[in-house]
This record gives sequence, C-alpha cells and structure tokens, in this order.
Amino acid sequence: MSDRPDPQGPGTRDGEPDDIDLNDPDADLDEDLDADLDDGLDEDERALAAGAGAAAAVAYDIPEGFHSGFACFVGRPNAGKSTLTNAIVGEKIAITSSKPQTTRRIIRGVLNRPDAQLVLVDTPGLHRPRTLLGERLNDLVYETWAGVDVIGVCLPCNQRIGPGDEFLLKEIAELPRRPKLVALATKTDLVSRERIGQHLLKIASMEEQLGLTWEAIVPVSALTDDQVDIVVDELVALLPAGPPLFPDDEVTDEPVETRIAELIREAALEGVSDELPHSIAVIIDEMRPREDRPADKPMMDVFASIVVERESQKGIIIGHRGERLKEVGRTARLQAKQLLGMPVHLAIHVKVMPDWQRDAKYLNRLGF
Repeated sequence: MSDRPDPQGPGTRDGEPDDIDLNDPDADLDEDLDADLDDGLDEDERALAAGAGAAAAVAYDIPEGFHSGFACFVGRPNAGKSTLTNAIVGEKIAITSSKPQTTRRIIRGVLNRPDAQLVLVDTPGLHRPRTLLGERLNDLVYETWAGVDVIGVCLPCNQRIGPGDEFLLKEIAELPRRPKLVALATKTDLVSRERIGQHLLKIASMEEQLGLTWEAIVPVSALTDDQVDIVVDELVALLPAGPPLFPDDEVTDEPVETRIAELIREAALEGVSDELPHSIAVIIDEMRPREDRPADKPMMDVFASIVVERESQKGIIIGHRGERLKEVGRTARLQAKQLLGMPVHLAIHVKVMPDWQRDAKYLNRLGF
C-alpha cells in the first residue's frame, strides 16, 4: 500500500494584501489575491488505507466475545455514504454535498460499544478518472477495499440500480481477498414503501445475476435515523474477534486541521457550478491559539487558503465585493467553533495553482 502526505501545521504566508479577514466588516475586499506558490507545508506521513498500519491495538481488558474491525461504504456518487458514516459515528467527521466526488480522503470514524469497536472508513467514490488526482483517489479506494472486513454497498432507493452499481460489485468480486458484503438500500425517506419493496427485490436478484452473496440487505435512512442501528448490528456481527484498535474516547483519527479544512471546502462547494467543485482544495496554512486570552475565554486563529485552478474561478469563489467568500467563512467558522468548542477567528486566502489536479508536484503539496 502506498502512503501519501497530508499538509499539516503552519506554512509561510506572503503578505496581508492576499488575505480576507472574514471577521472584519471593514476589510478591503477588492485587494489583489494573487497566488503564492512558494508556501512551505509540513508533510505528515499518514496511513491512507484501512488495513495494516492503520491503527495499533490498544491495551484493554477485553470482554469475552469482543469484536473489532473495519468496514467501508461504497456506491455511486451521492449514494449516501458519508451521511451514513456520520449518522453511525454520531458526529460529523465527513463532509457532505450534492456535488459528486465530494470525499477525497480516507476518513476513519470509530463507533464504540460494550461488545465491539467498529471502524468505518469513508472513501472517495470510484469513478472514471480524468485527472491524476482522479487516478490517485481510485488507488485509495482499491487499497481500502482490500483491507476492510466488511463492505456496505449503498444502493439508493431513489435511483435505479444500473451499470455503475454492477461495475462496482464486479470490481469487488475480483479482489484477491473479498470482504463480506452487506447491501444497504439508502435514502428510504425519499420514496414510497412500494418503491422500497421493489428496490429490495432488485437488490436480492443481484446475488444470482452477479454471483455474489449478501450477508444482509437493510433498508436505511441516515437522514431520519431509520434503521441505522440495524445497519450497525449487521456490520458488527460480521467483524472478527479482537481487541479495540483505537482508544475508546476517539471518534476519528483525522487531525483537527484537516477537519477544519474540509469544513471550509464544504462551505465553498455550495452554490457553485458543477465543474468548479473539482477544482477546489483547501489548505490550513496556520492554526494557533490566540495569545493573551483569559484561560476561560480561549480563541483559535485559523489561516486557510482556498486553492483553485484558474483566475476566473478565484472571482467566483470571492463573489461580488467578497460577499460569497464572506458567507463561506461565516458558515465554516460556525462549524469550526462547534468542533473546537471555542470561538474561531478565520481568515481565508484564495490562490491559483494552475491545473493542480493534473500536476504531481501540486498534488503532493496538497496531500494527495
């Protein structure tokens, strides 16, 4: 398996004219926001696959019959994978969007029960790659599939099962070590009971059609929390016996800087054209506690960069007189405050990295 770097820690920043302080209503929003491609980034090598090296077993008094292991959800874009992951973990660890290929990183969420520890691995959607980034994301998907114990196949009830779903299952069937499969009929809240029944029959017929075995078929709505507990029970029942892999107070191994960067990207994705989301990346350049604050009134200063591929895209992100960027900042700042449990001062810088999705140097700097 291959490890790829994640950008973490502080980086150098060029100058204040390229920053928009989203907390200052009098900030000059018309100043130039030219890219600074010489920013330095600390790179922290992190395991991206869910298999060997993902976590070390934690010393515990293990109850008899305790189970632990990895599961991941697969499916076409917008099949409800990240939403279901968040619902099971009970906390927002993966961003969600109506835009396809929102997930770009391997994100692990941990659910602890008295009898088991379930590690959910949220992965990018498998797709036909058009860029070097797309190729690398697909590599991550295959690596993850090979390392998990159970795969939950998300088949949304509001969409007909088609060639894309069959392609995914055929790819899984060709794995040297095939994980156990659970079919998840997601988004039941969007359709009638009659439609759910038809969908479940179609899913069942795929066993003979594709030569696979479903360990279980579960209709579920992550949005309304309907049968989420049943999904958990089915996944846990398929995990091997073993000790916990993460501390019992940990819900994800994602660094907080990465989580905040994703919250900013999620806010930036809303309301943009279908092509622009693929061109957006976010870097946390620096994150530090505000000095000289009372111990009972802490504040976190966060300096971030939204990266796009063309000058015209920069204007879309900023909006007229910076209004759109200010809204992105407001939305992300509120979520970051909830995540950190303290007020957040957020300043966002917009930069251009030409065709970064196709440039290995840029991809490495951005952590892909």
